[in-house]
Amino acid sequence: MKNMHKKVIAGNWKMNGGFAAARALTQAVLEGVAKEPTLLDRCDFIICPPFLHLQTVRAALDHAHGPVLLGAQDCSDQDNGAFTGDISATMLKDGGVGAVILGHSERRQGHKEGNALVAAKAVKAHEAGLLAIICVGEVEAEREAGRHFDVVAEQLAGSLPAGATLENTIIAYEPVWAIGTGKTATPDDVAKMHAFIREKVGNLRILYGGSVKPENAAALFSTENVDGALIGGASLKADQYLGIAKAA
Repeated sequence: MKNMHKKVIAGNWKMNGGFAAARALTQAVLEGVAKEPTLLDRCDFIICPPFLHLQTVRAALDHAHGPVLLGAQDCSDQDNGAFTGDISATMLKDGGVGAVILGHSERRQGHKEGNALVAAKAVKAHEAGLLAIICVGEVEAEREAGRHFDVVAEQLAGSLPAGATLENTIIAYEPVWAIGTGKTATPDDVAKMHAFIREKVGNLRILYGGSVKPENAAALFSTENVDGALIGGASLKADQYLGIAKAA
């Protein structure tokens, strides 16, 4: 995924759905892409189901010969061993996974994951040959206090490993106050933050996440330095996920 002219359309399914729903959603996405193959000229597609459904989704994607990249929602900072409940980057790679989300706000907040841990996970992802989607973003109190740039700068400095390149790393900016709340940062807010991140990360692709839907995707995608979207709730419905891609 090196083409900066393509928008990255990454779906984070979070902890949702059973096996039947995972199969049906994957098939619906694949059918939608097949009906409009020109989408592949403009977009790189990634879907990130729960760990339990990775092989179910992989089977469907393999049958379609690869228009969509399979991603995971997290990985361990360890290679193997006595780490109950964890899954290593090498296990993901062996299971057909090509990308992994790291440092999502729900991991940072709910699991108290700090920047150093996110960076360590990214190192393991890179060593395994995975594309690391590293998330950054401020909470509402930090934005209201005018600290949002400082917070994001600190997260970038602490979460990106030295080996981050265009080939192995994507940044996802997600204002925490806009995730699953229905709130969306204004195009001006997004433009300013993405320009700030661009100064820090050079040519890495920068996604926006936070209540992205077909209705606001076109405005977001037309904003400078927005190279795609990390989509939560809307990725659970194929028509909405594909509608966001069409807005590109």
